[in-house]
Amino acid sequence: MNANEGGAAANADRNPYLAHHFLDKFQQDDAVKMGMWLFLVQELLFFGGLFMAYISMRFLYPETFLQEALAHLDWRLGAINTVALLTSSLTMALAVRAAQQGKQKQLVPLLGVTAVLALAFMGIKYFEYSHKIHDGLMPGIYYAGEAVGAVEAVHHAPQIFFSVYFMMTGVHGLHVLIGVGLIGYLMWRATKGEMNENNYSFVDNVGLYWHLVDLIWIFLFPLLYLVK
Repeated sequence: MNANEGGAAANADRNPYLAHHFLDKFQQDDAVKMGMWLFLVQELLFFGGLFMAYISMRFLYPETFLQEALAHLDWRLGAINTVALLTSSLTMALAVRAAQQGKQKQLVPLLGVTAVLALAFMGIKYFEYSHKIHDGLMPGIYYAGEAVGAVEAVHHAPQIFFSVYFMMTGVHGLHVLIGVGLIGYLMWRATKGEMNENNYSFVDNVGLYWHLVDLIWIFLFPLLYLVK
């Protein structure tokens, strides 16, 4: 067998999902997983800054956070969203398992349910946001709530609470929408048979991202909706 025939045979045996600069699929998946974990650590650092802002503002304005959260946030809506995201984590984990086992008929429906639950979460957030915007609680130049003087601001500054609320939930909501887009892309590729037991790392990594999004909400829900 000459060199050309040997190269042709090697290419024929090569995994079609293996990039040319990796020796084998294990090395490729390991590198991709490492990159995903590094990205998730960066995400934790990013949200860590937002949580530190929450802690600082709550320490400076304890009455504000208690009064405004109780007056304007419905814990029942937050609880429904929490159940929706926790359930979506379960369906996402089952989708990853289905991809690993090559069960295409289970993979697409599970991804679809995950996306529907995520969109339900965003639907409830839209309802909450629209109500608060209608009441003039959008922070910044759009804020039309109770005017706060310099002396009163030491004890009560509702615009501070809503600035923190909209920033934290808004950034989290953006991550949910990105996750929905990724899940939709996975569904499209899965319908073409590209997400299978030989090529499931993309599903696995999107699953890790989705679990992080859910984990962040588990902290946001009690901090914003169950303020005591």
